[in-house]
Amino acid sequence: MSIDEHKFYEMDSANAPASKYSAVHGSEQLKQENPKVTPRSLVMLMVVVLIVLGAFAILGILRRMQATRTLTEYTDTDSAPPVSIELPVLQQSANEIVLPGNVQAYTMAPIYARTTGYVRAWYHDIGAHVRRGDLLAVIETPELDQQLDQAKADLATAQSNAAIAKTTADRYKDLIGLNAVSQQDTDTMTAQDLASRTQVNSAKANVRRLEALQGFERIVAPFDGVITTRNIDVGQFITATGSTITAGAGTVTGSKEMFDMSAIRVLRVYVNVPQVSAPDAKTGVMATLTMPQYPGRKFTGRLVRSSDAVDPGTRTLLVEVDVDNRDGELLPGSYTEVHLHTSNPAPALNVPVSALILQPDGLYVATVDANDTAHLVHVIAGRDRGSSIEIVNGLKEGEPVIANPPDSLTDGERVRVVNPNMSAGARR
Repeated sequence: MSIDEHKFYEMDSANAPASKYSAVHGSEQLKQENPKVTPRSLVMLMVVVLIVLGAFAILGILRRMQATRTLTEYTDTDSAPPVSIELPVLQQSANEIVLPGNVQAYTMAPIYARTTGYVRAWYHDIGAHVRRGDLLAVIETPELDQQLDQAKADLATAQSNAAIAKTTADRYKDLIGLNAVSQQDTDTMTAQDLASRTQVNSAKANVRRLEALQGFERIVAPFDGVITTRNIDVGQFITATGSTITAGAGTVTGSKEMFDMSAIRVLRVYVNVPQVSAPDAKTGVMATLTMPQYPGRKFTGRLVRSSDAVDPGTRTLLVEVDVDNRDGELLPGSYTEVHLHTSNPAPALNVPVSALILQPDGLYVATVDANDTAHLVHVIAGRDRGSSIEIVNGLKEGEPVIANPPDSLTDGERVRVVNPNMSAGARR
């Protein structure tokens, strides 16, 4: 063995144990890096995964429940109708009735044409005071004039024919005694005489009819009063009431109102008196009227008649109060407040008129409790004050009512009170 080979052998022998140790140590290290998976570790892993999934599921359910609760609260809040509430006002001394009334003319008349033609002239405009029989307008009726001339000519013809028929009948009556004519011919001539006289009467009636229509060419005032409306002008075509005139491709039907007249020396005021105050609305009772255009002034009227029957729909009695208006200060169509004195003064609760709910079985108001729940209460109304009305039964003092109840409001329905100044403690 050479020296080089001996050195290589020694080196290989010296390195052999080390290589063997390294191989063994690497195998053990590989075993430690890849431990064996046991069933217990798999179960633990599955338990951890289930716990994580359960936590996510519970979190999602809780979030959904919270969203549902929030949506429910939002829906309940917004679905409730918004209302405002007011406390009834107690009036201690209700010793008079203050009721709204409508002022009307004592007599009103729209004036129409009774003949067809063109307006030749008109003589009074709105605001003019006229007396009965005064000429208001004239209608020109050329066709009617021609018809009247024709009717007069027909009457003259009928009268001539009647005269001839009478003469002939008289002659036949004389000749029948001499046996010169037959009885049949005599009866025929007598019948013709009678028919001719009937035609004369018909022609006379037609002439009188046309003369009456011709008289309607002059439009006159039917009573003393004032002109409140004028709807005509010179040259305008006017049709008679109920007539139909063919004009070109179309037709003109009916009549146009020419004037409106009102008698205003005495005015009527119609008032609806509540049933509870009907005994005080007696004929002859004096009333006081106030009007917004005359602040501080009062006008005196007298109750002259009533309907003597309570309207079942409104439970009111219709009465008429007449007011002297010779000075012409009061205008028909005006609004007024009528003050009638009562015989039995009593305290009363006043609520806004808008708070009333009309049901088939009577009047109701809606109250609100501390839980914002509406309750319908049947009430009996007293005197109507225009913007407010008295409640004589069914409502307690201090019990708030809904001032603007919606039409669909039902008993027990939740509402949303929008009054910031009305506390829940006031609603019991």
